[in-house]
Amino acid sequence: MQIPKVLVADPISQKGVEELAVGGLLEVTVRTGLPESQILEIIPDFAALVVRSQTKVTAAVLDAATQLKVVGRAGVGVDNVDVEAATRRGVIVMNTPGGNTISTAEHAFSLMVSIARKIPQAHASVKAGKWERKKFEGVELYNKTLGILGMGRIGTELARRALAFGMRVVAYDPYLAASRARALQIELMEDLDELVTHCDFVSMHMPLTDETRHMLDARRLALMKKGARVVNCARGGLVDETALAAALESGHIAAAALDVFEEEPPPADLALRALDNIVFTPHLGASTAEAQESVGIEIALAIRAALLEGEIRNAVNMPSIDSKTLVTLNPWIQLCDSLGRFLSQIAPRRAEIFRIDFRGKITDQQTAPLARAALTGYLRLSGGAEVNVVNAPSLADGLGLKVLETRSQNAGEFSDLIEITAECGGQSASVAGTFFGSKPRIVKVNGDFVEAAPNGVIMILENVDRPGIVGHVGTLLGEHKVNIASMSLSRNEEGGRALTVLNLDSAPEETLVARLLADPDIVSVRSVRMQQP
Repeated sequence: MQIPKVLVADPISQKGVEELAVGGLLEVTVRTGLPESQILEIIPDFAALVVRSQTKVTAAVLDAATQLKVVGRAGVGVDNVDVEAATRRGVIVMNTPGGNTISTAEHAFSLMVSIARKIPQAHASVKAGKWERKKFEGVELYNKTLGILGMGRIGTELARRALAFGMRVVAYDPYLAASRARALQIELMEDLDELVTHCDFVSMHMPLTDETRHMLDARRLALMKKGARVVNCARGGLVDETALAAALESGHIAAAALDVFEEEPPPADLALRALDNIVFTPHLGASTAEAQESVGIEIALAIRAALLEGEIRNAVNMPSIDSKTLVTLNPWIQLCDSLGRFLSQIAPRRAEIFRIDFRGKITDQQTAPLARAALTGYLRLSGGAEVNVVNAPSLADGLGLKVLETRSQNAGEFSDLIEITAECGGQSASVAGTFFGSKPRIVKVNGDFVEAAPNGVIMILENVDRPGIVGHVGTLLGEHKVNIASMSLSRNEEGGRALTVLNLDSAPEETLVARLLADPDIVSVRSVRMQQP
């Protein structure tokens, strides 16, 4: 029996290399810093490839890797791996989502202390032969309010450290359950605009998505207390760097610390570079010996499990099921992911219960991958692209979200139906889907029967059922150059409440939504974007 070969193409900890080689069951080759041309020459011999951020695992590399079964990324992001090409080639892509949690939380806290006490600036002054004690008067952390934007693993660890320093911790996370917040001894705030007005410090711990890009913009920075301070160790782009520079220069924001940037490395003419009240570090959140050792060992264990036992851990591109079953379930997996994305955009904030109901013939299939796909789609707005079918349940658990699954042979009007519901207190939202032949369809929204393709942009209007309202909506959309691909109408009774669901070719602008809501018979307008975040 041939021993599987593993290529370590980027530096990982020595303990990670040793873990791969334990027992001599895998043949490990360490060759780092290779250009793509050399990787193309040697990759056909390897069953697994270990990388960090330097080596690019391109489609060409994957096409040449005829024996490759696993790509292991010793880190969180997989931006340097062509995941789509890997999926097409049947290659599992794994990452290590938990290895740098403590390291990044500590780095964020260190930066917070640094800008509170002006430590880097004071150090530079003394190094230059000066003694400027009055110039570097700082502020205490004790009794100050820290706002944490995003309460995932890193945000949670930062909160624990801040509480130990006597800080009040408030948090904004639309997906964190109130019960979980109470357990962590933090205060949840519904509105981000309100949160920033209370904070002496704000630390960012969100993924970068369309919804979170520039979440601290000029308007929100202006809402913050005069003299507040900002820390970002999460993703470049969460803070509008141009707006931050203006706020720092005016003195409205007292200080800021950035470990990540919209462009890395940041350009020489970045306006923030010219300011004295900012601290930079070159993306060091995960740069500790312990974190690098942790991710090295974690990816080594995952690769051994995949190659030697067939077990899949932290896969970002496929569920943990055999290939034959995957062929059958894949259309349903895609539908469930779409239903989850849809629900996440209409559900009440901080849901505490996520329920998946399987009805009809689909209950004869293996439904666990479908449930995970629905949950993954639902959580992706919270966790970004790092959420996958493997880590979605643990992320839900961390958010205090209870996941329930029910199965019934009776699907009512349909031969198969999958319905997912999010609940918080007395509020809930739901969406259901099935297949019409080979075509996936959304067939129920909040209990109302509709029909919509689960793709593109979907607009949902609640309105009073009256003659002419459909024409009025169509006219307004036409005036704003928004084309309707399909429309579905549902009502509870003549003249009562009606639901209109439209597939659109483009997203409606705010001015169009405002004109629609100006009609007193249109109660609400929501736009759901089904594309990847």
